[in-house]
Amino acid sequence: MPTKVTAAKIACLDFNLQKKKMQMGVQVLVSDPRELEKIHQRESDITKERIEKILKAGANVVLTTKGIDDMSLKYFVEAGAIAVRRVRKEDLCHVAKATGATMLSTFADMEGEETFDPSFLGHADEVVEERIADDDVILVKGTKNTSAVSIILRGANDYMLDEIERSLHDALCIVKRTLESNMVVAGGGAVEAALSVYLENLATTLGSREQLAIAKFAESLLIIPKVLSVNAAKDATEHVAKLRAYHHTAQTKADKQHYSR
Repeated sequence: MPTKVTAAKIACLDFNLQKKKMQMGVQVLVSDPRELEKIHQRESDITKERIEKILKAGANVVLTTKGIDDMSLKYFVEAGAIAVRRVRKEDLCHVAKATGATMLSTFADMEGEETFDPSFLGHADEVVEERIADDDVILVKGTKNTSAVSIILRGANDYMLDEIERSLHDALCIVKRTLESNMVVAGGGAVEAALSVYLENLATTLGSREQLAIAKFAESLLIIPKVLSVNAAKDATEHVAKLRAYHHTAQTKADKQHYSR
């Protein structure tokens, strides 16, 4: 089987390309033993006809979520096509969306006949099998509809890979939210420090018991930048003091408002 196909036409299937078998609960009574061999031959021919329809439509890459037996693989090898079995359904949906393919769960049309239209095929510039690290992967390059990208993570063990995946997912979600809203909220306890300074100034304007409650709430907000500083192995007292000083200057002096940014 080839390891590289250019000008790929991709068929996405959700059914078996194995020797056709009778469904569970179906019983066949054979009166003439000579007919038994014809039944077995017809079971093989059904799969062969399906593969011929796929190849006749112009497909040179076939992806299926189910199995492909050795006899069926022979037909793809002879046609110079790549056939991949046991593809995860989630991955197949991504490939179908990126290449413009239609994922089929059956060949049957409205009249009950089995057909495969070339419009069901997806298109890509290249499909190639490469060995990355210790695994062989199928890369679909130059997809028709979208510039989707696959990120391959490498790590010492499953625990590290899980942690890397979570961190990467968080980072991608942050980028997604930023692009959607066109706004960014400063981290590192900056918002909490600015709010603490503002509430302390507000508390001094009140002449009732509410002043104490607001002042305590303002003090509690400083816990967040303190904990972040400690987790980063920094001097929490010094960093929080500098942070409060900058925000106080930004809120009280008009020419220093850029400090808050």
